[in-house]
Amino acid sequence: MKTVYTKPIFDIFSKTKVKEKVEEKQKVIVDYREKNSLVASELISLGIEVEFRELKVADYLVNDIAIERKTISDFIGSMLNKRIFRQLEEIQQYEKKFLIIEGFEEQELYNDDRTEGVSANAIRGFLLSIILKYKIPIIFSKDSEDTAKFINVLARKKVKESSLNVSKKNLNKKERMQFILESFPGIGPKNAKKLLEEFKTIKNIMNSPLEEIEKVVGKKAEVFKIVEEDY
Repeated sequence: MKTVYTKPIFDIFSKTKVKEKVEEKQKVIVDYREKNSLVASELISLGIEVEFRELKVADYLVNDIAIERKTISDFIGSMLNKRIFRQLEEIQQYEKKFLIIEGFEEQELYNDDRTEGVSANAIRGFLLSIILKYKIPIIFSKDSEDTAKFINVLARKKVKESSLNVSKKNLNKKERMQFILESFPGIGPKNAKKLLEEFKTIKNIMNSPLEEIEKVVGKKAEVFKIVEEDY
């Protein structure tokens, strides 16, 4: 009996294993001090891989972009204690960066009818200074969920990975002297510079009569009375 060999018929309806493309998780590097913020947990829920590290500069690193995050109360507080000036200088080490101010759905940034704390025009002026002097864009978000959504969109853009080779800025002698004076309430960069130009050293300022300091900065000189008070 003759044996007939036939080629197997390909069944187009048969189930074949198709390799599913596994989407690579996008990673965001987050400063460990942001661990308790809701933003980090929101990012995880959006499918972002979050890696906590100690960041010397900025709160979030997304690809090659540095993000400084402030809630409204933190933003105003950092204006008053002048911490934000140092942060704005340090973040300049990144070519791409921005400031995100969070919480517009929960709190007003300023109010023209409010007289305590920082005036509305002072805040407006400082916002303009961040954009024009420091060249840092500002994004306003409604809440932590909205902040996370901004970062999520940014993380999914394909750009090169960011460098972590940044450090705290080392101030030169003049900047250190000015920074010390700016720690006194009401003595901003302009008045600190005027005092140093007039008296040359911090020691001379502290040893000068209040009347002499008033000639330079007016009534703001009263803040220096604290150097004579007991602890």
